Amino acid sequence: MARGSVSQPDSPITIRHPERNSVVLDRNDANGKRESRSESSSSTLLDTDTVQEPRKLDYLDLEKQVGDGPRPNAKLRYTRARLTLWMTVNTVATVAIVFTNKTIFDDPAFRQSQVAFATFHLFITALTLYILSRPYISLFVPNPMRLRLMLPLATTMCLNVIFQNLSLTYSSITFYQIARILFTPMVALINYLFYQKSIPRNAAYTLLPMCLGVFIISYHEPKSTAHPEAEKTSMLSVFLALTSVFIGSVYTVWISSYQRKFDLNGFQLLYNQTPIGGVMLMVLIPWTDRLAVVREVPVNKWLMILFSGSLAALINLSQFFIIAGAGAVSSTVVGHVKTCAIVALGWLISRRPVTDRSAFGVILAIASIIM
Repeated sequence: MARGSVSQPDSPITIRHPERNSVVLDRNDANGKRESRSESSSSTLLDTDTVQEPRKLDYLDLEKQVGDGPRPNAKLRYTRARLTLWMTVNTVATVAIVFTNKTIFDDPAFRQSQVAFATFHLFITALTLYILSRPYISLFVPNPMRLRLMLPLATTMCLNVIFQNLSLTYSSITFYQIARILFTPMVALINYLFYQKSIPRNAAYTLLPMCLGVFIISYHEPKSTAHPEAEKTSMLSVFLALTSVFIGSVYTVWISSYQRKFDLNGFQLLYNQTPIGGVMLMVLIPWTDRLAVVREVPVNKWLMILFSGSLAALINLSQFFIIAGAGAVSSTVVGHVKTCAIVALGWLISRRPVTDRSAFGVILAIASIIM
Protein backbone atom coordinates (compact mmCIF):
# COMPACT_ATOMS: atom_id res chain seq x y z
CA MET A 1 0.00 0.00 0.00
CA ALA A 2 1.36 3.44 -0.87
CA ARG A 3 2.69 5.51 1.98
CA GLY A 4 1.93 9.16 2.40
CA SER A 5 2.14 12.07 4.81
CA VAL A 6 -0.33 14.97 5.11
CA SER A 7 0.52 18.17 6.95
CA GLN A 8 -2.67 20.21 6.36
CA PRO A 9 -5.94 19.62 4.53
CA ASP A 10 -5.01 21.94 1.64
CA SER A 11 -1.30 21.19 1.55
CA PRO A 12 0.27 18.88 -1.06
CA ILE A 13 0.04 15.19 -0.40
CA THR A 14 3.27 13.35 -1.13
CA ILE A 15 2.94 9.70 -2.06
CA ARG A 16 5.98 7.55 -2.85
CA HIS A 17 5.24 4.34 -4.69
CA PRO A 18 7.41 1.46 -3.47
CA GLU A 19 7.44 -0.40 -6.78
CA ARG A 20 8.45 2.44 -9.08
CA ASN A 21 10.71 5.42 -8.61
CA SER A 22 8.16 8.22 -9.01
CA VAL A 23 6.55 10.79 -6.78
CA VAL A 24 2.93 11.80 -7.29
CA LEU A 25 1.81 15.19 -6.04
CA ASP A 26 -1.97 15.33 -5.46
CA ARG A 27 -3.55 18.64 -4.60
CA ASN A 28 -6.87 20.50 -4.62
CA ASP A 29 -7.38 23.24 -7.17
CA ALA A 30 -9.56 26.34 -6.73
CA ASN A 31 -12.75 24.53 -7.86
CA GLY A 32 -12.33 21.69 -5.44
CA LYS A 33 -11.24 19.33 -8.22
CA ARG A 34 -8.17 17.23 -7.78
CA GLU A 35 -5.31 17.23 -10.20
CA SER A 36 -2.14 15.25 -10.10
CA ARG A 37 1.21 15.24 -11.79
CA SER A 38 4.16 12.91 -11.72
CA GLU A 39 7.76 13.88 -11.27
CA SER A 40 10.51 11.49 -12.13
CA SER A 41 12.97 10.70 -9.40
CA SER A 42 14.92 8.09 -11.25
CA SER A 43 18.49 7.74 -10.15
CA THR A 44 21.79 7.22 -11.89
CA LEU A 45 23.91 4.72 -10.13
CA LEU A 46 27.18 3.25 -11.32
CA ASP A 47 30.20 2.81 -13.29
CA THR A 48 33.49 1.70 -12.84
CA ASP A 49 36.79 3.22 -13.51
CA THR A 50 34.87 4.58 -16.46
CA VAL A 51 31.61 6.63 -16.65
CA GLN A 52 30.18 10.09 -16.27
CA GLU A 53 29.09 11.37 -12.86
CA PRO A 54 25.55 10.34 -11.99
CA ARG A 55 22.92 12.52 -10.36
CA LYS A 56 22.99 12.07 -6.61
CA LEU A 57 20.06 10.38 -5.00
CA ASP A 58 18.23 12.64 -2.55
CA TYR A 59 18.53 10.16 0.27
CA LEU A 60 22.23 9.72 -0.41
CA ASP A 61 23.12 13.42 -0.56
CA LEU A 62 25.37 14.01 2.42
CA GLU A 63 25.19 17.78 2.18
CA LYS A 64 21.40 18.02 2.00
CA GLN A 65 19.58 18.92 5.20
CA VAL A 66 17.03 16.41 6.38
CA GLY A 67 14.30 19.05 6.51
CA ASP A 68 14.62 19.97 2.82
CA GLY A 69 12.10 17.37 1.67
CA PRO A 70 10.40 14.13 2.51
CA ARG A 71 12.21 12.26 5.24
CA PRO A 72 14.00 9.24 3.73
CA ASN A 73 13.46 5.73 4.90
CA ALA A 74 15.68 5.13 7.93
CA LYS A 75 17.39 2.11 6.39
CA LEU A 76 18.34 4.17 3.31
CA ARG A 77 19.91 7.08 5.16
CA TYR A 78 23.47 7.57 4.15
CA THR A 79 26.09 8.69 6.65
CA ARG A 80 29.67 9.64 6.20
CA ALA A 81 30.69 6.63 8.26
CA ARG A 82 28.89 4.28 5.86
CA LEU A 83 30.41 6.04 2.86
CA THR A 84 33.87 5.61 4.35
CA LEU A 85 33.06 1.95 4.98
CA TRP A 86 32.05 1.38 1.34
CA MET A 87 35.19 3.17 0.12
CA THR A 88 37.28 0.89 2.31
CA VAL A 89 35.41 -2.20 1.08
CA ASN A 90 35.88 -1.13 -2.56
CA THR A 91 39.60 -0.48 -2.11
CA VAL A 92 40.30 -3.72 -0.25
CA ALA A 93 38.17 -5.80 -2.66
CA THR A 94 39.86 -4.31 -5.75
CA VAL A 95 43.36 -4.88 -4.41
CA ALA A 96 42.43 -8.39 -3.26
CA ILE A 97 40.87 -9.42 -6.58
CA VAL A 98 44.01 -8.46 -8.53
CA PHE A 99 46.26 -10.60 -6.34
CA THR A 100 43.69 -13.40 -6.13
CA ASN A 101 43.28 -13.59 -9.91
CA LYS A 102 47.04 -13.43 -10.39
CA THR A 103 47.45 -16.42 -8.06
CA ILE A 104 44.75 -18.32 -9.97
CA PHE A 105 46.33 -17.60 -13.36
CA ASP A 106 49.78 -18.63 -12.14
CA ASP A 107 48.40 -22.17 -11.84
CA PRO A 108 48.99 -23.97 -15.18
CA ALA A 109 45.59 -25.64 -14.83
CA PHE A 110 43.83 -22.28 -15.19
CA ARG A 111 46.27 -20.35 -17.37
CA GLN A 112 44.51 -21.64 -20.49
CA SER A 113 40.99 -21.13 -19.15
CA GLN A 114 40.74 -17.39 -19.71
CA VAL A 115 37.35 -17.38 -21.46
CA ALA A 116 35.78 -19.71 -18.89
CA PHE A 117 37.03 -17.53 -16.04
CA ALA A 118 35.68 -14.38 -17.71
CA THR A 119 32.33 -16.13 -18.26
CA PHE A 120 32.17 -17.01 -14.57
CA HIS A 121 32.75 -13.39 -13.58
CA LEU A 122 30.14 -12.06 -16.00
CA PHE A 123 27.48 -14.42 -14.67
CA ILE A 124 28.40 -13.52 -11.08
CA THR A 125 27.99 -9.85 -11.99
CA ALA A 126 24.67 -10.53 -13.73
CA LEU A 127 23.37 -12.42 -10.68
CA THR A 128 24.46 -9.60 -8.37
CA LEU A 129 22.70 -6.99 -10.49
CA TYR A 130 19.55 -9.13 -10.66
CA ILE A 131 19.41 -9.33 -6.87
CA LEU A 132 20.01 -5.58 -6.48
CA SER A 133 17.15 -4.83 -8.89
CA ARG A 134 14.56 -6.89 -6.98
CA PRO A 135 11.73 -4.93 -5.27
CA TYR A 136 12.90 -5.86 -1.76
CA ILE A 137 16.24 -4.10 -2.48
CA SER A 138 15.43 -1.90 -5.50
CA LEU A 139 18.75 -0.12 -5.91
CA PHE A 140 17.90 0.38 -9.56
CA VAL A 141 15.06 -0.33 -11.98
CA PRO A 142 15.98 -2.53 -15.00
CA ASN A 143 15.51 -0.96 -18.42
CA PRO A 144 15.65 -3.79 -21.00
CA MET A 145 17.24 -2.98 -24.35
CA ARG A 146 17.01 -4.76 -27.70
CA LEU A 147 19.62 -7.44 -28.31
CA ARG A 148 20.89 -5.94 -31.56
CA LEU A 149 21.58 -2.63 -29.82
CA MET A 150 23.57 -4.24 -27.01
CA LEU A 151 25.63 -6.71 -29.08
CA PRO A 152 28.44 -4.26 -30.06
CA LEU A 153 28.91 -3.07 -26.48
CA ALA A 154 28.65 -6.59 -25.02
CA THR A 155 31.26 -7.84 -27.50
CA THR A 156 33.65 -5.05 -26.55
CA MET A 157 33.05 -5.77 -22.86
CA CYS A 158 33.97 -9.45 -23.38
CA LEU A 159 37.19 -8.53 -25.20
CA ASN A 160 38.01 -6.04 -22.47
CA VAL A 161 37.63 -8.62 -19.70
CA ILE A 162 39.60 -11.31 -21.56
CA PHE A 163 42.54 -9.07 -22.47
CA GLN A 164 42.69 -7.68 -18.93
CA ASN A 165 42.98 -11.23 -17.63
CA LEU A 166 45.60 -12.09 -20.25
CA SER A 167 47.60 -8.99 -19.35
CA LEU A 168 47.49 -9.94 -15.67
CA THR A 169 48.46 -13.54 -16.48
CA TYR A 170 51.59 -12.70 -18.46
CA SER A 171 52.73 -9.53 -16.67
CA SER A 172 53.97 -8.58 -13.25
CA ILE A 173 51.29 -7.02 -11.06
CA THR A 174 53.17 -3.71 -11.00
CA PHE A 175 53.37 -3.46 -14.78
CA TYR A 176 49.77 -4.60 -15.20
CA GLN A 177 48.48 -1.83 -12.94
CA ILE A 178 50.81 0.89 -14.23
CA ALA A 179 49.80 0.14 -17.84
CA ARG A 180 46.17 0.73 -16.90
CA ILE A 181 47.07 4.35 -16.14
CA LEU A 182 47.14 4.84 -19.92
CA PHE A 183 43.34 4.57 -19.94
CA THR A 184 43.09 8.29 -19.24
CA PRO A 185 45.20 9.58 -22.17
CA MET A 186 43.80 6.91 -24.52
CA VAL A 187 40.19 7.86 -23.72
CA ALA A 188 41.07 11.52 -24.21
CA LEU A 189 42.65 10.72 -27.59
CA ILE A 190 39.64 8.68 -28.79
CA ASN A 191 37.23 11.39 -27.70
CA TYR A 192 39.28 14.01 -29.54
CA LEU A 193 39.65 12.03 -32.78
CA PHE A 194 36.12 10.66 -33.10
CA TYR A 195 33.92 12.96 -31.01
CA GLN A 196 35.81 16.28 -31.33
CA LYS A 197 35.97 16.58 -27.54
CA SER A 198 39.01 18.30 -26.13
CA ILE A 199 40.37 18.62 -22.60
CA PRO A 200 41.92 21.71 -20.93
CA ARG A 201 45.52 22.40 -21.85
CA ASN A 202 46.75 22.03 -18.27
CA ALA A 203 45.06 18.63 -18.03
CA ALA A 204 46.72 17.60 -21.30
CA TYR A 205 50.13 18.54 -19.89
CA THR A 206 49.67 16.12 -16.99
CA LEU A 207 49.17 13.28 -19.47
CA LEU A 208 52.72 13.66 -20.83
CA PRO A 209 54.60 12.45 -17.72
CA MET A 210 51.99 9.72 -17.37
CA CYS A 211 52.76 8.36 -20.84
CA LEU A 212 56.50 8.83 -20.33
CA GLY A 213 56.43 6.87 -17.08
CA VAL A 214 54.62 3.93 -18.69
CA PHE A 215 57.07 4.03 -21.64
CA ILE A 216 60.05 3.84 -19.28
CA ILE A 217 58.54 0.85 -17.47
CA SER A 218 57.65 -0.86 -20.77
CA TYR A 219 61.24 -0.44 -21.97
CA HIS A 220 63.06 -1.56 -18.82
CA GLU A 221 60.74 -4.26 -17.45
CA PRO A 222 61.49 -6.89 -20.16
CA LYS A 223 65.24 -6.25 -19.73
CA SER A 224 65.32 -6.24 -15.95
CA THR A 225 67.60 -8.84 -14.33
CA ALA A 226 67.87 -7.15 -10.95
CA HIS A 227 66.63 -10.21 -9.09
CA PRO A 228 66.88 -13.71 -10.61
CA GLU A 229 63.64 -14.83 -8.93
CA ALA A 230 61.69 -11.67 -9.69
CA GLU A 231 58.80 -12.04 -12.07
CA LYS A 232 59.71 -11.00 -15.60
CA THR A 233 57.65 -8.93 -18.02
CA SER A 234 58.13 -9.93 -21.67
CA MET A 235 57.35 -8.13 -24.90
CA LEU A 236 54.21 -10.30 -25.08
CA SER A 237 53.21 -8.78 -21.74
CA VAL A 238 53.68 -5.27 -23.14
CA PHE A 239 51.61 -6.11 -26.23
CA LEU A 240 48.78 -7.63 -24.18
CA ALA A 241 48.78 -4.69 -21.76
CA LEU A 242 48.62 -2.07 -24.52
CA THR A 243 45.93 -4.02 -26.38
CA SER A 244 43.95 -4.25 -23.16
CA VAL A 245 44.26 -0.50 -22.66
CA PHE A 246 43.06 0.24 -26.21
CA ILE A 247 40.05 -2.10 -26.01
CA GLY A 248 39.21 -0.88 -22.53
CA SER A 249 39.36 2.74 -23.66
CA VAL A 250 37.00 2.09 -26.58
CA TYR A 251 34.67 0.31 -24.16
CA THR A 252 34.83 3.28 -21.77
CA VAL A 253 33.94 5.77 -24.50
CA TRP A 254 31.08 3.58 -25.72
CA ILE A 255 29.68 3.28 -22.21
CA SER A 256 29.43 7.05 -21.97
CA SER A 257 27.88 7.22 -25.44
CA TYR A 258 25.28 4.53 -24.66
CA GLN A 259 24.34 6.23 -21.41
CA ARG A 260 23.68 9.54 -23.14
CA LYS A 261 21.93 8.04 -26.15
CA PHE A 262 19.59 5.67 -24.32
CA ASP A 263 19.35 7.50 -20.98
CA LEU A 264 20.63 4.54 -18.96
CA ASN A 265 22.55 4.61 -15.71
CA GLY A 266 25.57 2.40 -15.11
CA PHE A 267 23.68 -0.42 -13.40
CA GLN A 268 21.00 -0.55 -16.10
CA LEU A 269 23.63 -0.68 -18.82
CA LEU A 270 25.66 -3.38 -17.10
CA TYR A 271 22.47 -5.35 -16.37
CA ASN A 272 21.78 -5.48 -20.13
CA GLN A 273 25.34 -6.39 -21.10
CA THR A 274 26.44 -9.10 -18.71
CA PRO A 275 23.95 -11.87 -19.61
CA ILE A 276 24.63 -11.34 -23.32
CA GLY A 277 28.38 -11.33 -22.79
CA GLY A 278 28.24 -14.41 -20.58
CA VAL A 279 26.31 -16.43 -23.17
CA MET A 280 28.64 -15.27 -25.97
CA LEU A 281 31.74 -16.38 -24.07
CA MET A 282 30.19 -19.63 -22.89
CA VAL A 283 29.68 -20.67 -26.51
CA LEU A 284 33.39 -20.05 -27.22
CA ILE A 285 34.76 -22.09 -24.31
CA PRO A 286 34.98 -25.49 -26.14
CA TRP A 287 37.07 -23.90 -28.92
CA THR A 288 39.30 -21.55 -26.92
CA ASP A 289 39.97 -23.09 -23.50
CA ARG A 290 41.65 -26.17 -22.12
CA LEU A 291 39.62 -26.73 -19.00
CA ALA A 292 41.20 -28.06 -15.83
CA VAL A 293 40.44 -31.59 -14.64
CA VAL A 294 38.28 -31.12 -11.58
CA ARG A 295 39.83 -33.99 -9.61
CA GLU A 296 43.37 -32.70 -10.17
CA VAL A 297 42.70 -29.19 -8.85
CA PRO A 298 43.10 -28.66 -5.08
CA VAL A 299 40.03 -27.57 -3.15
CA ASN A 300 41.72 -24.32 -2.12
CA LYS A 301 41.93 -23.27 -5.80
CA TRP A 302 38.18 -23.70 -6.26
CA LEU A 303 37.59 -21.74 -3.07
CA MET A 304 39.86 -19.02 -4.42
CA ILE A 305 37.78 -18.83 -7.61
CA LEU A 306 34.60 -18.47 -5.57
CA PHE A 307 36.34 -15.81 -3.49
CA SER A 308 37.24 -13.93 -6.68
CA GLY A 309 33.60 -13.97 -7.78
CA SER A 310 32.51 -12.66 -4.37
CA LEU A 311 35.04 -9.84 -4.61
CA ALA A 312 33.66 -8.90 -8.03
CA ALA A 313 30.17 -8.64 -6.55
CA LEU A 314 31.46 -6.48 -3.68
CA ILE A 315 33.25 -4.16 -6.10
CA ASN A 316 30.09 -3.60 -8.15
CA LEU A 317 27.96 -2.98 -5.07
CA SER A 318 30.41 -0.66 -3.30
CA GLN A 319 31.08 1.33 -6.49
CA PHE A 320 27.38 2.17 -6.64
CA PHE A 321 27.33 3.56 -3.11
CA ILE A 322 30.54 5.55 -3.63
CA ILE A 323 29.36 7.29 -6.81
CA ALA A 324 25.79 7.76 -5.65
CA GLY A 325 26.83 8.98 -2.21
CA ALA A 326 29.84 11.15 -2.99
CA GLY A 327 30.05 11.58 -6.76
CA ALA A 328 32.60 10.66 -9.41
CA VAL A 329 35.33 12.90 -7.96
CA SER A 330 35.49 10.86 -4.75
CA SER A 331 35.36 7.70 -6.85
CA THR A 332 38.42 8.95 -8.76
CA VAL A 333 40.29 9.56 -5.52
CA VAL A 334 39.49 6.01 -4.41
CA GLY A 335 40.81 4.82 -7.79
CA HIS A 336 44.13 6.59 -7.17
CA VAL A 337 44.42 4.98 -3.73
CA LYS A 338 43.79 1.55 -5.26
CA THR A 339 46.41 2.11 -7.96
CA CYS A 340 49.06 3.18 -5.46
CA ALA A 341 48.27 0.24 -3.16
CA ILE A 342 48.39 -2.37 -5.95
CA VAL A 343 51.62 -0.96 -7.40
CA ALA A 344 53.34 -0.81 -4.00
CA LEU A 345 52.28 -4.31 -2.96
CA GLY A 346 53.12 -5.69 -6.39
CA TRP A 347 56.60 -4.19 -6.19
CA LEU A 348 57.17 -5.68 -2.75
CA ILE A 349 56.00 -9.12 -3.83
CA SER A 350 58.19 -9.03 -6.96
CA ARG A 351 61.23 -8.51 -4.70
CA ARG A 352 62.74 -5.92 -6.99
CA PRO A 353 65.20 -3.50 -5.37
CA VAL A 354 64.25 0.17 -5.24
CA THR A 355 67.27 0.92 -7.45
CA ASP A 356 65.66 -0.90 -10.40
CA ARG A 357 65.67 1.48 -13.38
CA SER A 358 61.97 0.97 -13.99
CA ALA A 359 61.31 2.41 -10.50
CA PHE A 360 61.71 5.91 -11.95
CA GLY A 361 58.96 5.17 -14.46
CA VAL A 362 56.68 3.90 -11.68
CA ILE A 363 57.23 7.04 -9.59
CA LEU A 364 56.70 9.30 -12.61
CA ALA A 365 53.47 7.55 -13.62
CA ILE A 366 52.06 7.53 -10.09
CA ALA A 367 52.94 11.18 -9.54
CA SER A 368 51.19 12.17 -12.78
CA ILE A 369 47.83 10.69 -11.72
CA ILE A 370 47.96 12.53 -8.40
CA MET A 371 48.78 15.91 -10.01
